[in-house]
Amino acid sequence: MFSKGKGISKNDISENGETECIRYGELYTYYREVIDEVISKTNVKRSELVLSEANDVIIPASGETEIDISTASCVIKSGIALSGDINIIKTQNNGVFLAYYLKNKKRIDIAQLAQGISVIHLYSKQLATLKLNLPTLPEQQKIASFFTAIDQKISQLKRKKTLLEQYKKGVMQKLFSQEIRFKDDNGQEFPRWEKKKLGLVIDEYRVITKTNNEYEVLTSSNKGLMLQKEYYGENRITERDNIGFNVLPNGYITYRSRSDNGIFTFNLNNLGITGIVSKYYPVFKIKDGSNYFLVEFINDNYKIISQYSIGTSQKVFPMNAFNNISLSIPCPKEQHKIANFLSAIDDKINHTQKQIEKAEVWKKGLMQQMFV
Repeated sequence: MFSKGKGISKNDISENGETECIRYGELYTYYREVIDEVISKTNVKRSELVLSEANDVIIPASGETEIDISTASCVIKSGIALSGDINIIKTQNNGVFLAYYLKNKKRIDIAQLAQGISVIHLYSKQLATLKLNLPTLPEQQKIASFFTAIDQKISQLKRKKTLLEQYKKGVMQKLFSQEIRFKDDNGQEFPRWEKKKLGLVIDEYRVITKTNNEYEVLTSSNKGLMLQKEYYGENRITERDNIGFNVLPNGYITYRSRSDNGIFTFNLNNLGITGIVSKYYPVFKIKDGSNYFLVEFINDNYKIISQYSIGTSQKVFPMNAFNNISLSIPCPKEQHKIANFLSAIDDKINHTQKQIEKAEVWKKGLMQQMFV
């Protein structure tokens, strides 16, 4: 049986709401196949809401693309408010199994049912035309339990990664505010941090390419530097002519000197290769100390850094402005102590991320074999 959710706008969401609720956009931005914890709440009267029953399977009724819509989740708890633009399937089958089955085996079929151009819609009468090939209920329950256990493991790993990231952020705040200080190898105090202009601490690297594709083209992302062809895809390289690009050796630092939002992120080239970046990316390294420390330290002081940018609609942060910023900086040996400590946390974060990726690939492979 099919039905639809009701109401609940963005303004209806309240941190202190009495009723847990699910909005349709959360189905393709946050939730997986099983919804056992709900992130939103509302104070809209329960009499005005459509509430879930345990085992309901829900699918977005609208979205920006067909793939956005072609997802499914099982709500395993009753009494959750379901917003408008949510298709609700009430079934005698195992709802958890059905959500896995629809989202994986039937995803393309669901996408093909969607209609629209700027906004894509999916109606219950279209979903009703889907042909399903389902196993017996006992087998559905076994499959559902198996994949739920995998997802729980993935969720635990993601939680572990989040906790490590939070721990690193908290430790950085204490280290960079000097609330926590390291001692040298002899157990002695390091010297006081000394206020210096950044221009006295760094060396600029001004080497440009003289031929196209002299080195791999790099681009900056929220995950750091990466190969441009990996970021955009082989067929979407933004700039073919790269003569005059800045050369970025391994271990050097860069940042994009133009920003639409006024935030400037500094990245360390730790890819193990020499690359090239646009002329809008200055390149430099620390004269004596740790480049890793300097990147983390500068990014932690982004509020101070951003004050030196100029412009209105687009902010520009030239290298000469960066050079004139004064910050209190520890001696090189303490920089290395801090860098080694933080990079050890990074190693744990990266290891956990690889575990997550490995588990997700394993799950995807099992899905393909299970739902043939």
